[in-house]
Amino acid sequence: MSSAPQVPLGREQLQALRRLDACLLANAIETFSLRLRNEGFVDYTVRSLSPELAPMVGYAATVRIRGSDPPTAGARFSDRSDWWDYIEQLPAPRVVVVQDVSARPGLCSLVGEVHMEVLRRLHCIGVVTNGAVRDIPAARSAGFHYFAGSIAVSHGYVHIVDFGGPVEIGGLKIESGELLHGDLHGVQSVPLSIAARVPQAAAAIREHEQALIALCRAPDFTLEKLRRFLASSQP
Repeated sequence: MSSAPQVPLGREQLQALRRLDACLLANAIETFSLRLRNEGFVDYTVRSLSPELAPMVGYAATVRIRGSDPPTAGARFSDRSDWWDYIEQLPAPRVVVVQDVSARPGLCSLVGEVHMEVLRRLHCIGVVTNGAVRDIPAARSAGFHYFAGSIAVSHGYVHIVDFGGPVEIGGLKIESGELLHGDLHGVQSVPLSIAARVPQAAAAIREHEQALIALCRAPDFTLEKLRRFLASSQP
């Protein structure tokens, strides 16, 4: 995958991707034969905590954290805000992708209500993490996407390890600036080389699916008709 795109997608192109659910999007990406069908998406270990929200589409701002163990000296790790400057260098809208590399990932959370509001001011629309988030009602009320491996009550000793490099979340390797899509089904990357053409491919697939569904619902349905349809039509 490439790093941050040289020319971000236009508003209408992003909106076209937001109108697609994750399953139809995955089917459309398959038609371009850029990756294997079992690649490009986060596995079951990371799920949406706000499945009622419309799909999320944004560019990945990557960061790695630790938080399960206290510092060897002092009561806390040093705070750092330089990663906010990095976020602002990426195209908007942005999705913060947090890999928890702690010995016990998910014990503590980087993002809760307060940090969520900071990220929203930086034009971030969601967080994807193998670790934990907290303050779930606040995120839902704000329409801010949480995709996480767990929920935590405390920020513990969470601190930024580094940012802007590749991370791995739920088996998916994500580079800074990659285009991500997420909904109640999960999160997947959208290859930038085909992103603008994916909605048209999805429309053709959906048309084919609707014809198949109509056939299955028809009063005169037979298996023979189904077989003829599948043999004679391609999305």
